[in-house]
Amino acid sequence: MRKGEDGGADGGGLAADGGGLAPAEGRLAAGGLAPGEGRRVTGEKVYDEAYFARWYRGPDAPKGQGELERTVALALAVAESLLNRHIRTVLDVGAGEGRWQPMLQRLRPEVRYLGIEPSAYARARYGASRNLREGRFGTLDLHTFDEPFDLVVCADVMHYLTEEELAGGIDELVDLVGGAALLEVFTSDDDVAGDLDGFIARPARWYADLFRSVGLVPLGLQLWTHREIAEDLDAMERVTFQGR
Repeated sequence: MRKGEDGGADGGGLAADGGGLAPAEGRLAAGGLAPGEGRRVTGEKVYDEAYFARWYRGPDAPKGQGELERTVALALAVAESLLNRHIRTVLDVGAGEGRWQPMLQRLRPEVRYLGIEPSAYARARYGASRNLREGRFGTLDLHTFDEPFDLVVCADVMHYLTEEELAGGIDELVDLVGGAALLEVFTSDDDVAGDLDGFIARPARWYADLFRSVGLVPLGLQLWTHREIAEDLDAMERVTFQGR
């Protein structure tokens, strides 16, 4: 996540049909996906009020309110363009304080938002008002979802996860993409700023190969869709990834 001109923050800690898909473990162990480098862990991270105050609202916060609002509006517009209607449902994995929820509510009052978040502080403070449930990326399969979501968000999460953690949730995540997915990751190819404690600096190509291997098609600007949905897109509406 890169430092924006807006100041403050409302992002995360950094700036700079899926049926029939094989289990993720094999893809992460093979196919030229090199192990991550640059993992720095100074101790057990605690996602408490002080953490969110520092990285979301304090002077160290790398993403401003205006930048997040533009990201929300972009993701909403892309999902609705794919679906040719207003979005109705949003899943936010690693939702933090659920800051997407009020922004989406202002734009689409009828939208149903669900945030999955491991932080006990965030759930206690915003669980009822922003519909946050306990969970994490690697345990999505423990939840019961009635159907895919029009928009799936996983922002500023995956570059903190080990390959085992990613393998535990990536197939389930893809199965839940019913429109667009904003999968915001920062890589060794980016000049990142923010919370580097636990950041795993993988090449952009690593993530692109992983996402494509589970059936996602790139749309650009960190947005993806399921390959079944992409079949209806014109050729120039899809992106040919050229990253390293």
